Amino acid sequence: MKFEQHLSQQQKQTQKLAMTQQLQQSIQVLQYNSEELQTYIENKALENPLIELQSGLNSHTYSAGGTGQYNNDKESNLMNQIPDNSLSLFEYVIDQIHLNYRDTYLRSLILFLAEFLDLNGYLTISLEEAEKQTGADAVQMLDALVLLQQLDPAGVGARDLKECLLLQIERDNQAPALAYIVIEEEFEAFAQKKWATISKKFDIELSEIQEIFDFIQTLTPSPGSIFGSTAGLYIRPDLKVVNHEGQLTVISSKEGMPAIRFQEAYFKKMEQTDDQEVKAYIVEKKKEFEWLQKTIVQRGDTILRVGKEIVERQQAFFLEVSRPLRPMTLKEIAKTLDIHESTVSRTVNGKYMETEFGSFELRSFFSQGIASTERNGEDRSAVDVKQQIQQLIAAEDKSRPISDQKLVESLKEKNIDIARRTVAKYREALGIPASSKRKRYD
Repeated sequence: MKFEQHLSQQQKQTQKLAMTQQLQQSIQVLQYNSEELQTYIENKALENPLIELQSGLNSHTYSAGGTGQYNNDKESNLMNQIPDNSLSLFEYVIDQIHLNYRDTYLRSLILFLAEFLDLNGYLTISLEEAEKQTGADAVQMLDALVLLQQLDPAGVGARDLKECLLLQIERDNQAPALAYIVIEEEFEAFAQKKWATISKKFDIELSEIQEIFDFIQTLTPSPGSIFGSTAGLYIRPDLKVVNHEGQLTVISSKEGMPAIRFQEAYFKKMEQTDDQEVKAYIVEKKKEFEWLQKTIVQRGDTILRVGKEIVERQQAFFLEVSRPLRPMTLKEIAKTLDIHESTVSRTVNGKYMETEFGSFELRSFFSQGIASTERNGEDRSAVDVKQQIQQLIAAEDKSRPISDQKLVESLKEKNIDIARRTVAKYREALGIPASSKRKRYD
């Protein structure tokens, strides 16, 4: 068998996107929210002597879902709006231990246990393990735990949710008479709303158990959370929607955003040096400044373009009191603006739009459509369907909550045809329990 090998030269032209470092950084900058962008620019200014950072003094923060209004009064003290995060749960508990208990061996055990409190105030070490590590006996360690659990906030030092609730009930004078014993002996049945068993065991009416349930709802499952950081509670919107007699205008909100300026005098001074390495360095840093300035402008332009398209498609949300949302996908916006779908995704994540009635994340305006049974009717957005479900449940007779199947039938009357499992999925997404768990016994 004859073997032949033929060699030939061919020229082939292909087009590829080279993912350079600067392109990767540009993508990352687009993905940053306002706070992350500010931190990024500040770090760049520290690295580059040619970048001068100018931050607006009249910056404002807006609470998500709030009124969207702010006080422009120059005499108002904005420092009063800054939360005090100086004291942690651990520090607060340690201060109480030193204040309330004498310097004894027992106090050292309490201090030891305090080191094992998590951010929610729960004890993360078992008493048996604590005994091994300290050499204390079981009685001493139990005494230390009891004294720790007497400190504020109520519930601190609990080892599980049940104990956390019991500690809070014990210290609340407004607690129903049988609340403590019901939670202590029948916590699982109480949580699962198997109240008939509890009613029979304690010889009480279902209405009394309902009263206990309502009281438990006022307690907190994480007493230490009040000491957590509030940094994420405030946002700085990137866009602002102005409604002037029904005409909507979208503008970039640049208040408080850092502006960068080129250190021209410093650059010229360094340019006169005879050191070639210094010259190469400042040229490189100048290019870095120009790239950063261009990237920030592109980021703002992209957010503004996407924001305008969102407002154009969701005008009813901004003009009507019911705030209806029409179905809209990332792909539709990407096609209209002739950009990649992933670019739209990066643009809407963590970016907010300020309105007269609150601030909203751009992503919240996107929703898949649900087919309408109405002839020539428009599809309903999933958000709109969830609102309809929420309204139906809010208006139900709490002594006879409507089932998911009844919700399906009620939605059909509103020309919304969806399956029962979809209703259940939306109800769970809204944090609404099943009908059996919503029943009240007032």
